[in-house]
Amino acid sequence: MRRRPVLPAVIAVYLAAVAWITLNPAPGNPAGNPLLRSLLRAVSAVPGLGWVDYAAAEFSANVLMFVPMGLLFTLLLGRWRWWLAVTIGIGATLIIEFVQLFLPARFSDPSDLLANTLGTLVGVGIAFLLPAARDGRRVAAWRR
Repeated sequence: MRRRPVLPAVIAVYLAAVAWITLNPAPGNPAGNPLLRSLLRAVSAVPGLGWVDYAAAEFSANVLMFVPMGLLFTLLLGRWRWWLAVTIGIGATLIIEFVQLFLPARFSDPSDLLANTLGTLVGVGIAFLLPAARDGRRVAAWRR
């Protein structure tokens, strides 16, 4: 495995950001954000997107927040240990949801486990696609 000296630092910063976002004892109220409400109204007014509401936006945000989890840990551990990256993502979610049980301003939601695991799996998938994209660029450069 090639050494990536910056990767552990990037992972540490990412994990600190996830901890702050998910465990901050005094979170803001995103549902009360006028910009978010306006955006959700505009999106749900598009034909076929009437189902988009705050719950869908929150689920999507949870998926997106955990994509780096799968990507970064797969890059760190190697593609042959992708399952370990998924296990770390699930473990992180379980820890977050457990701690949120004891924070009065937070709510533990089982759908977060699904969203975060899905995000981790998407990140692992991206990690598998990166070498193929890089190899494709090499082949295209070689053919020129």
